[in-house]
Amino acid sequence: MRPCWGASDIVHLRPPMARVPQKQPELLARQEVTHLFACCSHPVYRTVLQTIYAAGLRISEACALRVDDIDSAPDRMCVRVTAGKGGADRYSILSPSLLALLRQYSQTYAPQRNPGRWLFANANGTTCVNIEAVQRAYQAARHCAGIVKHGGTHTLRHCFATHLLEGGVDLYTISRLLGHGHISTTSRYLHLISPQFKPPKDVDPLDLLAGLPKT
Repeated sequence: MRPCWGASDIVHLRPPMARVPQKQPELLARQEVTHLFACCSHPVYRTVLQTIYAAGLRISEACALRVDDIDSAPDRMCVRVTAGKGGADRYSILSPSLLALLRQYSQTYAPQRNPGRWLFANANGTTCVNIEAVQRAYQAARHCAGIVKHGGTHTLRHCFATHLLEGGVDLYTISRLLGHGHISTTSRYLHLISPQFKPPKDVDPLDLLAGLPKT
């Protein structure tokens, strides 16, 4: 008598799927980050890119920032990310260097005056800056700086995590700043740190912009 095979039995007989190896991102050296920012001629887009790097934000999170998301109180100094990936809110760091850049930027563009109080508004001030426009600005700056490494603005978020690790910041803290649900997601950056890097003296490792080489 032939055995009766059910659908569940057929599923169990299937060979296991091979795990696809995860491609590691191509990181920018600190000198390359410096050149990239210098080659981004548009002040608004340049400040968005600097904010992504200094606070470890996704491009959608940076573009959606509002003026009230920047808490510059001395005992707070943080960037509030509203409805990040998965709809979760979180806080990231606001370094003194980034705060100084944002204050200088605000003197010119007065983001507190646009209707939505967008930190980075479009030309009319009616909504936030266009994500695709920032991506194009990144690629143009990358080309101008002679950087041949691939990747978009998310590369700056990868650099944020890796450069903090190289500066001695613990993995748990970085995981919280990035908004990762599991620390195992953050641990991938352990494979990307450079053993030759030595943090500059008298520079807070959380202030990545202050740690960049001077042009």
